[in-house]
Amino acid sequence: MSRICQITGKKAMVGNNVSHSKRRTKRKFNVNLFRKKFYWVEEDCWVSLNISAAGLRLINKVGLDAAIKTAAEKGHLNA
Repeated sequence: MSRICQITGKKAMVGNNVSHSKRRTKRKFNVNLFRKKFYWVEEDCWVSLNISAAGLRLINKVGLDAAIKTAAEKGHLNA
């Protein structure tokens, strides 16, 4: 499974490692991603999500139901 947040849609960015001599080599900035289970009260079931730290903060702010609905509208959920 690719490293993409299912709530926010965040994924890895590409950048440069810059050495002391200013030599640049490509690198990846990965998302702070982890697997977490949530109890969805409206559907009365457990939901397992690949979620970033920013996505977790969003769920804490607006609630699981609202976050899942907006993610489904934007096409971030693949389930």
